[in-house]
Amino acid sequence: MARSDDGKRNFALRDTSGNESSVFSGRTPRQAALKAARRLDPAGSEDEADRTELRLREKGTKKVHHYEGWAWKETAPDDKPDWMPDRITKANVSKKGIEHLEEI
Repeated sequence: MARSDDGKRNFALRDTSGNESSVFSGRTPRQAALKAARRLDPAGSEDEADRTELRLREKGTKKVHHYEGWAWKETAPDDKPDWMPDRITKANVSKKGIEHLEEI
């Protein structure tokens, strides 16, 4: 398993055909899934958000982590830094399981 010096691992976002389009890094699969979920088309609120299947293969392994992810727009906190926009994208994920691939 390939880990960088800071403990982060790389996870490739897979579509249903097995094509890998993007790579997200994180210490845990969930951290990478949250990064991927923030790239989804955000809804107006969390309750309105469509849930999307996210499949992340851990680089150097045959493990594919399955998540359900969703994103929404929210008003930024009052104590936000000057550079942060007034509306920010928030995301959440729910783990559905792990699949072990036969080959990569």
